[in-house]
Amino acid sequence: MSQKYTYIKDLINGERVKDIFLIGDAQLRESRNGPFWNLRLQDNSGTVEAKIWSPLSQNFRQLEAGMFVAAGGLVGSFRDKPQLTVEMLDVLDPDLCGLDITDFLPSSAEKPEDMMQELDYLIAEHMVHIPWKKFCRRVLKDETVSGRLLVATGAKTVHHAYVGGLLEHTLAVAKLCMSICDNYPEVDRQVVLAAAIFHDLGKAWELSGGLTNDYTDEGRLLGHIHIGVEILEPFLQKTKDLDPKLKLHLKHLILSHHGEYEFGAPKRPKTPEAFILHFADNIDAKMNTIFAELGKLEGSESNWTPYQRFLDRYLYKAEKSPDNPSSKCELKKSEAQCSLPLKG
Repeated sequence: MSQKYTYIKDLINGERVKDIFLIGDAQLRESRNGPFWNLRLQDNSGTVEAKIWSPLSQNFRQLEAGMFVAAGGLVGSFRDKPQLTVEMLDVLDPDLCGLDITDFLPSSAEKPEDMMQELDYLIAEHMVHIPWKKFCRRVLKDETVSGRLLVATGAKTVHHAYVGGLLEHTLAVAKLCMSICDNYPEVDRQVVLAAAIFHDLGKAWELSGGLTNDYTDEGRLLGHIHIGVEILEPFLQKTKDLDPKLKLHLKHLILSHHGEYEFGAPKRPKTPEAFILHFADNIDAKMNTIFAELGKLEGSESNWTPYQRFLDRYLYKAEKSPDNPSSKCELKKSEAQCSLPLKG
């Protein structure tokens, strides 16, 4: 397996670099000195513009997005951004080189395998009805299901749109649901947890993932909610000891988790458990989007993001309260004492 050592975020002006990158975009252009390639190289840490000038550029008849390349050259700067002048480039076969796709695509900070294990911990902690526990574990341990979940993105754009994003979102929603259920002990937290784990299962089939992460035919024609219920149905049929009314309730939670018809919900929530799942799903999707946009302000003088079309507003990076306010504003004893004269 070819190992990647240098990431784009670590590129230093004036240094030479040689490593493996993914081509995000490739354009053949003309200059006074002949044709040149204008590339956008990427890895999971960011992107960098790269130029292949003539005559080297003429060695490459076709370069296109999605190709993996070993590129070397000098790191320079253009308009205050790093730019790589390519001095050597080889197109690689990712299968022969054994490349790890997560090195080149935005990925969750958490390992997918760890998140799967954490879901199992939640099942062990909250699933006291054995048929629920058996059902959830049977689905998650299915090779086809787990294989897709481990690499699935949470969306094409907007929230959790990166490798491992679906599991990250699923785990966060499951934890949120359990926290909400703590405040309402009369709700059925077991069906809520089962639905939280599988509410977006269909996204692993709705989106292709990988380099393109586009909608599949199935995704465009059916949508992830219908796909998810369809995938769960054979597992529900095999779970003979699970009451049919519990199965029905689970399906309702999944079908209604988008909340309203205009947001793609086939049904609106009609039970307390369905409302809990809907709001938890909405909270995590919004928080992921908000934190991602606020994170882009790092190093900026502005506290305001550009207009966010999906949220229909600008976002503001507010000042945070000190972790230990008393340590910064603790009054001296002499200052805190009452100035009135003491009675004799």
